[in-house]
Amino acid sequence: MDLEEFLAMRLSLIRGYKVFKVYDANNPTRELEEIAILSMSPSPLDVEMFFEKKPRGDVVLSEISPPMGPSAPLRRISIASSKPLERIVEKVYGDRDLRASEAIAILYRGGIDVHRISRILSIGAIGRKRKLVPTRWAITAVDKIVSDALLKRVKEYKLLDRVLLFRRYVDRNFFISIMIPHTWAFEWGEAWYPGTTWNMWGFEPWVEVDYEGYHGRRDYPGIGGCYYASRLATLEALSHMRRQAAVITWREIYEGFNLPVGVWYVRENMRAMYRSKPEEFSDLGEALKKVRAIMRTPINMFLARSGVYALLSSKRLSSYIGG
Repeated sequence: MDLEEFLAMRLSLIRGYKVFKVYDANNPTRELEEIAILSMSPSPLDVEMFFEKKPRGDVVLSEISPPMGPSAPLRRISIASSKPLERIVEKVYGDRDLRASEAIAILYRGGIDVHRISRILSIGAIGRKRKLVPTRWAITAVDKIVSDALLKRVKEYKLLDRVLLFRRYVDRNFFISIMIPHTWAFEWGEAWYPGTTWNMWGFEPWVEVDYEGYHGRRDYPGIGGCYYASRLATLEALSHMRRQAAVITWREIYEGFNLPVGVWYVRENMRAMYRSKPEEFSDLGEALKKVRAIMRTPINMFLARSGVYALLSSKRLSSYIGG
């Protein structure tokens, strides 16, 4: 779907809100239970909302969550029709002895997508001591917990036997991924061009990269939640291939893309990219020559910040790149 069409649809929806305390999830009110049912539902439900006042026209555009339209405080909410939850969702919802991380792993293995799992976590529907979790934390927590579980499996697989280059262009965004035969290492890099969300008044691309080696990282990446969204999509792809690799993932964001639309945008486009057929190369140097030809950003702006390239680089590889 075209991004403008998507935004028009999202921003036409009216949103109701109500304030709860974090630990209200342990003993939820009827309203909170209704909202939990909405969050856990496998498909949209018919809902009646009664507002305290007329919804305002303010919209929410955030790097964290999907765009949201006019809103107003709720007086009460009523689900007009409901649909049964999957047995696996009912199980983790009813199991008070199950840790939230264990519930997340069970839901993912049971085929529940991470977007929905993050809603279930956010509304406080899983875990021993249940609590409401801010959207930003819930999304990143689910991406990290699921990708950590996938990584344990991927580390048991044989190394990839060739260098693979994936790419995807979509609506002023260009994504690439280079998979290299090597034990696990990963990086996510972004180049924001002038006139974009995080480089509105600049004069040249602003480049940032975060990475991890075989044993992961202990701190939160400065580049934000997109790191874990990309990491999850990458580990899903490697798990499907039953192979292990070091992976370089970069994104260019071009002029005019100036609406923050959430980390889901990265995750879903990376997933779509990995469903495409990759180009194959005999070594990393040849792959980087191709990347240099297809990206607008001078490749050395990425390589100078690339932790994975520093890990893998050698004099022989450098000779392929040039200036």
